Amino acid sequence: MAGKLTPFEPAEALTSEEAIAAFMAEAFTSEDPGYIAHALGVVARAKGMTQIARDTGLSREQLYRSFSDNGNPTLKTTLAVMKALGIELTAKERGRLSKRPAPVPSS
Repeated sequence: MAGKLTPFEPAEALTSEEAIAAFMAEAFTSEDPGYIAHALGVVARAKGMTQIARDTGLSREQLYRSFSDNGNPTLKTTLAVMKALGIELTAKERGRLSKRPAPVPSS
């Protein structure tokens, strides 16, 4: 007899700040804007969309729509949600594929 399968909800697995940070770090390494937006939506659901709506001043409906499979959140919305979630966006120089040797100083 086959058992009944239930859908997996990734938000339920994000129970610590470390798990959230690792989940988002992995999403950012994908460099896929759609996947990153989806991951932010998952984290927002894990934290509670009502609380995120309060913290950002956006409506729950707008947040659900922005971070849905067909959503396309603006940078303003993305940054507001990241701030509410305690996720920091930083920039660093991307490693170069081929590094040129440093020039040899002339004497």
